[in-house]
Amino acid sequence: MKKLTTFLLSGVLLLGTVACSEAAKTSADAPDSTEKAAEAPKADDVQTTKKDAQSDTRKRQLNADIKAREERNKVAGDPTKRASDDLESEVRSKLEANIPDGTLTVEAEDDGTVTIAGTVPKQAQLAKIESLAKEIKGVKAVNVKATVAAPKAQ
Repeated sequence: MKKLTTFLLSGVLLLGTVACSEAAKTSADAPDSTEKAAEAPKADDVQTTKKDAQSDTRKRQLNADIKAREERNKVAGDPTKRASDDLESEVRSKLEANIPDGTLTVEAEDDGTVTIAGTVPKQAQLAKIESLAKEIKGVKAVNVKATVAAPKAQ
Protein backbone atom coordinates (compact mmCIF):
# COMPACT_ATOMS: atom_id res chain seq x y z
CA MET A 1 0.00 0.00 0.00
CA LYS A 2 2.86 2.40 0.84
CA LYS A 3 4.46 1.75 -2.57
CA LEU A 4 1.18 2.47 -4.35
CA THR A 5 0.69 5.71 -2.41
CA THR A 6 4.25 6.80 -3.16
CA PHE A 7 3.81 5.95 -6.82
CA LEU A 8 0.53 7.90 -7.12
CA LEU A 9 1.92 10.90 -5.26
CA SER A 10 5.05 11.02 -7.42
CA GLY A 11 2.88 10.74 -10.55
CA VAL A 12 0.77 13.72 -9.47
CA LEU A 13 3.87 15.78 -8.70
CA LEU A 14 5.44 14.90 -12.05
CA LEU A 15 2.25 15.82 -13.88
CA GLY A 16 2.09 19.13 -12.01
CA THR A 17 5.70 19.92 -12.84
CA VAL A 18 5.21 19.25 -16.54
CA ALA A 19 1.93 21.20 -16.67
CA CYS A 20 3.48 24.25 -15.01
CA SER A 21 6.58 24.38 -17.20
CA GLU A 22 5.03 26.46 -19.99
CA ALA A 23 5.09 30.26 -20.05
CA ALA A 24 1.89 32.14 -19.28
CA LYS A 25 0.05 32.89 -22.52
CA THR A 26 -3.31 34.43 -23.40
CA SER A 27 -3.93 31.92 -26.19
CA ALA A 28 -2.45 28.77 -27.64
CA ASP A 29 -0.85 30.67 -30.51
CA ALA A 30 0.82 33.33 -28.34
CA PRO A 31 4.64 33.37 -28.27
CA ASP A 32 6.40 31.27 -25.60
CA SER A 33 8.33 34.21 -24.13
CA THR A 34 8.55 37.98 -24.30
CA GLU A 35 11.90 37.66 -26.08
CA LYS A 36 10.55 36.12 -29.32
CA ALA A 37 9.54 38.28 -32.25
CA ALA A 38 5.80 38.79 -32.54
CA GLU A 39 4.02 37.04 -35.39
CA ALA A 40 0.51 37.72 -36.67
CA PRO A 41 -2.00 34.94 -35.90
CA LYS A 42 -4.07 33.15 -38.54
CA ALA A 43 -7.52 34.60 -39.21
CA ASP A 44 -9.35 31.41 -38.15
CA ASP A 45 -7.41 31.24 -34.89
CA VAL A 46 -8.30 34.85 -34.14
CA GLN A 47 -12.01 34.21 -34.69
CA THR A 48 -12.00 31.09 -32.50
CA THR A 49 -10.13 32.81 -29.68
CA LYS A 50 -12.30 35.91 -29.95
CA LYS A 51 -15.53 33.89 -29.79
CA ASP A 52 -14.36 32.05 -26.66
CA ALA A 53 -13.01 35.14 -24.91
CA GLN A 54 -16.02 37.33 -25.66
CA SER A 55 -18.54 34.95 -24.15
CA ASP A 56 -20.17 36.41 -21.06
CA THR A 57 -19.52 33.21 -19.14
CA ARG A 58 -15.77 33.45 -19.81
CA LYS A 59 -15.63 37.14 -18.84
CA ARG A 60 -17.50 36.47 -15.58
CA GLN A 61 -15.20 33.55 -14.89
CA LEU A 62 -12.04 35.62 -15.43
CA ASN A 63 -13.30 38.55 -13.33
CA ALA A 64 -14.42 36.22 -10.53
CA ASP A 65 -10.99 34.59 -10.54
CA ILE A 66 -9.25 37.96 -10.24
CA LYS A 67 -11.57 39.06 -7.43
CA ALA A 68 -11.09 35.78 -5.53
CA ARG A 69 -7.32 36.12 -5.70
CA GLU A 70 -7.48 39.72 -4.50
CA GLU A 71 -9.67 38.66 -1.57
CA ARG A 72 -7.30 35.80 -0.71
CA ASN A 73 -4.32 38.14 -0.70
CA LYS A 74 -6.25 40.69 1.37
CA VAL A 75 -6.96 38.05 4.02
CA ALA A 76 -3.35 36.82 3.92
CA GLY A 77 -1.92 40.26 4.67
CA ASP A 78 -0.63 42.78 2.14
CA PRO A 79 -3.03 42.84 -0.84
CA THR A 80 -0.47 44.56 -3.10
CA LYS A 81 2.35 42.06 -2.54
CA ARG A 82 1.98 39.20 -5.00
CA ALA A 83 4.04 36.29 -6.20
CA SER A 84 5.18 36.71 -9.82
CA ASP A 85 3.16 33.67 -10.96
CA ASP A 86 0.04 35.13 -9.38
CA LEU A 87 0.60 38.48 -11.11
CA GLU A 88 1.16 36.77 -14.46
CA SER A 89 -2.04 34.80 -14.14
CA GLU A 90 -4.17 37.77 -13.08
CA VAL A 91 -2.81 40.10 -15.75
CA ARG A 92 -3.28 37.39 -18.38
CA SER A 93 -6.90 36.89 -17.24
CA LYS A 94 -7.56 40.63 -17.37
CA LEU A 95 -6.12 40.86 -20.89
CA GLU A 96 -8.07 37.80 -22.09
CA ALA A 97 -11.34 39.32 -20.90
CA ASN A 98 -10.70 42.73 -22.44
CA ILE A 99 -8.53 42.01 -25.51
CA PRO A 100 -9.96 38.70 -26.72
CA ASP A 101 -8.30 38.59 -30.12
CA GLY A 102 -4.77 39.32 -28.94
CA THR A 103 -2.00 36.74 -28.69
CA LEU A 104 -0.10 38.00 -25.68
CA THR A 105 2.53 36.60 -23.33
CA VAL A 106 2.83 37.86 -19.76
CA GLU A 107 5.93 37.66 -17.58
CA ALA A 108 6.10 39.17 -14.09
CA GLU A 109 8.93 39.78 -11.66
CA ASP A 110 8.82 39.77 -7.87
CA ASP A 111 9.15 43.57 -7.74
CA GLY A 112 5.78 44.02 -9.49
CA THR A 113 7.14 44.70 -12.97
CA VAL A 114 5.11 43.02 -15.73
CA THR A 115 6.30 42.53 -19.32
CA ILE A 116 3.69 41.91 -22.01
CA ALA A 117 4.64 40.83 -25.54
CA GLY A 118 2.86 39.44 -28.58
CA THR A 119 0.38 40.91 -31.04
CA VAL A 120 -3.00 42.62 -31.11
CA PRO A 121 -4.97 43.43 -34.26
CA LYS A 122 -5.78 47.08 -33.44
CA GLN A 123 -3.87 50.11 -32.18
CA ALA A 124 -6.65 50.87 -29.66
CA GLN A 125 -6.12 47.47 -28.04
CA LEU A 126 -2.38 48.06 -27.83
CA ALA A 127 -3.04 51.36 -26.06
CA LYS A 128 -5.28 49.61 -23.47
CA ILE A 129 -2.70 47.00 -22.41
CA GLU A 130 -0.82 49.12 -19.86
CA SER A 131 -3.90 50.53 -18.15
CA LEU A 132 -5.56 47.09 -17.96
CA ALA A 133 -2.44 45.55 -16.41
CA LYS A 134 -2.17 48.33 -13.83
CA GLU A 135 -5.73 47.61 -12.64
CA ILE A 136 -4.34 44.46 -11.00
CA LYS A 137 -3.21 45.09 -7.43
CA GLY A 138 0.52 44.50 -7.08
CA VAL A 139 1.48 45.64 -10.60
CA LYS A 140 3.95 48.50 -10.17
CA ALA A 141 5.30 48.89 -13.72
CA VAL A 142 4.33 47.58 -17.16
CA ASN A 143 6.69 47.03 -20.11
CA VAL A 144 4.68 46.62 -23.31
CA LYS A 145 6.59 44.85 -26.07
CA ALA A 146 3.45 43.95 -28.00
CA THR A 147 2.85 45.10 -31.57
CA VAL A 148 -0.12 45.63 -33.86
CA ALA A 149 -0.42 42.96 -36.54
CA ALA A 150 -3.37 42.09 -38.73
CA PRO A 151 -4.46 38.43 -38.72
CA LYS A 152 -2.89 36.26 -41.42
CA ALA A 153 -5.26 35.34 -44.22
CA GLN A 154 -5.32 31.67 -45.11
